[in-house]
Amino acid sequence: MALFTDPMREHANLGPGDSEWLHLLVGDWQLVADLAFADLALWFPDPDPAHGYVALAHVRPSTTHTVFHSDIVGDRIRSDLSPLVAKAWASQVIERSADTSGWNTDMAMRVEAVPMVRNGRTLAVVTTHMDLSSSRMPSRLELTYRQCAYDLLKMGTLGLWPDFASPTGSRRGAPRVGDGLIRLDAEGIVQYASPNGVSAFRRLGDVESLEGRSLAEVTTALLQDRRMVDETLPLVVTGRMPWRTEIESGGVSLSLRAIPLRDANERFGAVVLCRDVSELRRREQELVTKDATIREIHHRVKNNLQTVAALLRMQSRRMQSEEGKQGLEQAMRRVGTIALVHETLSQGLAQSVDFDELIGRQFRLSAEVASPAQRVRTEREGVFGELPSDFATPLALVINELVTNAVEHGLQGREGTVWLNANRSISGTGDEILNVQVSDDGVGLPAAPYSEGLGLQIVRTLVTSELGGSIHWSSRVGGGTTVELEMALISRGG
Repeated sequence: MALFTDPMREHANLGPGDSEWLHLLVGDWQLVADLAFADLALWFPDPDPAHGYVALAHVRPSTTHTVFHSDIVGDRIRSDLSPLVAKAWASQVIERSADTSGWNTDMAMRVEAVPMVRNGRTLAVVTTHMDLSSSRMPSRLELTYRQCAYDLLKMGTLGLWPDFASPTGSRRGAPRVGDGLIRLDAEGIVQYASPNGVSAFRRLGDVESLEGRSLAEVTTALLQDRRMVDETLPLVVTGRMPWRTEIESGGVSLSLRAIPLRDANERFGAVVLCRDVSELRRREQELVTKDATIREIHHRVKNNLQTVAALLRMQSRRMQSEEGKQGLEQAMRRVGTIALVHETLSQGLAQSVDFDELIGRQFRLSAEVASPAQRVRTEREGVFGELPSDFATPLALVINELVTNAVEHGLQGREGTVWLNANRSISGTGDEILNVQVSDDGVGLPAAPYSEGLGLQIVRTLVTSELGGSIHWSSRVGGGTTVELEMALISRGG
């Protein structure tokens, strides 16, 4: 159902809002296809006048079978259809083909050409293609559906439909024709209600027939808590505005959408689509509850870790051994880093983490905690971006350990600078690669052989097992040390 807008932009004299109006038409014409029991095609003059018209969009009905099994978008118009479309374009009224022969030799079709007119100018022509080969006496439902389709297409010739006030929000559960249809007159009295529409209101608690009754009065009587009523409800159930709303009663949620029907002078009725979205809303509520629980868990884990860090701080003050104090302080920093990650996770529900915001605080804090008696500058370049949440904790711990190691063993009590650089790239196999460098301008790498402390052992373990990456130490140009991490950004959670 793609819409080719390039030909219109390049070869049409479109006014303000015309292109958006046609996009709105294509975004909502599934409704008309279902009501008309017909395929719809959108035609626009071909850049080459000799070729007539070209199909910009096509939609198939979900209420019956299609008459076009292959997509016609981008095809030039057939010679037998071109005069009908040209006549509708010029006359700006609906034209019906007198010939019922179809494009398929074994199928008879009724074709109508509907000019889409806005501000007095024809912007495109919609053709409806309905199969007549299996004709039978139409039911009242079919007659009502087709009348609604005709009324909407007639409004299109007057520029009254589609309406820019129509709902375009992302809230799930938009009603469709097959979910339930109610036709109202100008006073909001139900002229016809489809079986699914009647069933939807019966689930709300209405046991009488809808026809001949005011839909607004029926809906008002079903509401149990009128304090929670959507302010758009009265305008929707009377068919006065092209909006969406929801009503809830007894655990049943009903989504309603109104499409006012107008002619050149007045509003003469409305179509109201309804859909039972009770199960959909129940599942959404379950997700909201689960998300809130997950946030609360992260928040409590963060609080517990901060408590553990405070206990380690208290214990370190009681230690007589300087080595023991340093060990507890290092453990306290590691616990604090993990707590910071959980604090970030508790503030959102996404599967990824804005690592730049997290590490921006942690990087400076790590250097300050590791150098209480010396002046250490920190500089950060590059962008980490959004990282999978299961990367956040191990990567933050690794950076914390490398920064601490650079301050304690690289600078060794002197003033200096620690740099943190991040770079993302694409490998030859298409994987996204994160490259991280932690550098200092200290004394450089120690002479081999040397033994790794607990911090570097933690780094190696996290990089290889948790991050699935590699780590490399080298001498920095100009003095000091550079540690480089490289890892593919593939979530360990699958």
